[in-house]
Amino acid sequence: ELFDNYMQQDAHEFLNYLLNTIADILQEERKQEKQNGRLPNGSIDNENNSPPDPTWVHEIFQGTLTNETRCLTCETVSLYILGFSNTETLCSEYKYYCEECRSKQEAHKRMKVKKLPMILALHLKRFKYMDQLHRYTKLSYRVVFPLELRLFNTSGDATNPDRMYDLVAVVVHCGSGPNRGHYIAIVKSHDFWLLFDDDIVEKIDAQAIEEFYGLTSDISKNSESGYILFYQSRD
Repeated sequence: ELFDNYMQQDAHEFLNYLLNTIADILQEERKQEKQNGRLPNGSIDNENNSPPDPTWVHEIFQGTLTNETRCLTCETVSLYILGFSNTETLCSEYKYYCEECRSKQEAHKRMKVKKLPMILALHLKRFKYMDQLHRYTKLSYRVVFPLELRLFNTSGDATNPDRMYDLVAVVVHCGSGPNRGHYIAIVKSHDFWLLFDDDIVEKIDAQAIEEFYGLTSDISKNSESGYILFYQSRD
């Protein structure tokens, strides 16, 4: 119902909604199957009380981020699993309580990738609320996204930290603002790049992807800018 209308919708919000809804449906179906498989004595299998099993949505798209905090006094590192990667210094009233030092100390905090997904979906921030305009505006800044990608901000215990990714699809926003415009998609299939624009499909050269990096000057101009990037793991 949220997207069943003629209103302008956001592609990133729809992607999250779609994946979450599919995962919820699959987990509910699996739950019903377990409940229907009651034991002869009328009790329910203990697995029904366990956390939901991951679905193919989780197996393909889900990764894991870890929040690493390093005490600058004793160098102890604390890891907290979370769902980017500039280093933040915790000091003054924001000092970190170090369990090793048993006191508040200055520390470095940064986000790292603990588990890399099979399909890496990257969302580029293209819309921002401008106080002086009292509305959201499009950020058409030029963002050069590579055809090949490797993440270097992985944790020390990351699974397959050297995993390489290839760009396989790009969702492009065409227009000058979040409340107007059009979406097109570029998809790699059998080593060819295809551009999907509603019911029109045409083959394009890989070099044509550069046209969707964004603009180098005015951020408010009408532009065709890459919005969501999909990278597929080689392994």
